[in-house]
Amino acid sequence: MRGCLASRVSAVSFSRCLVLAVGTLVLSGCISPKAYVDRSLGDVPPDKRVVVANPHPVQLIFEFQTKGATNSRGTKALAPQAMSAANDSRVFSEISSSPVSNGAVLSIKINNVPITDDAAAKGFMTGLTFGLAGTAVTDGYVCTVDYLPGGDAPRVTTQVKHAIHTVIGNKSPPPNSDRAASLDEAAFKVTRQMVSHGLNQLAADPKFK
Repeated sequence: MRGCLASRVSAVSFSRCLVLAVGTLVLSGCISPKAYVDRSLGDVPPDKRVVVANPHPVQLIFEFQTKGATNSRGTKALAPQAMSAANDSRVFSEISSSPVSNGAVLSIKINNVPITDDAAAKGFMTGLTFGLAGTAVTDGYVCTVDYLPGGDAPRVTTQVKHAIHTVIGNKSPPPNSDRAASLDEAAFKVTRQMVSHGLNQLAADPKFK
């Protein structure tokens, strides 16, 4: 199980790890997984980016979850990507991991929800056929951005969805997807895109102040 457990974001994908765990036990690492990032979301187009006239500081609290449960390894691995994407959005004047003077709090949660059924069984069959019968696994990700401004201003919440497709063995890549150099890179890219879109939607909300 070296390929899954040694990765910095190995705990990020629940169903992908099931596939790799079974497959590598059979093949001893002979089959390498290929990660593809779904192209449906993409980056925020420059002409669609919302410009905030008077940005304020905010405290960022980030959490990664697997099927709704806190995943500390995933949180640690992806928190820098979330912070970087939040800073690049320029929605806030300052983003801190500590409380800020105006009391504003930005909570970002990314929940990994396995989409493909019987992932472990499919991975096992791929192993038995030495990759001749390929396996494709899709992991869904739901990013919830929750903004609590200081004072009496209302809470503002937005949500963004994304997906990573993992291919093992002799299987064509899913349509409408881009190959990532590694599983880590795929997770980093998905995090950045989801946070960017989530904050852009937040800034466009009439309730955002």
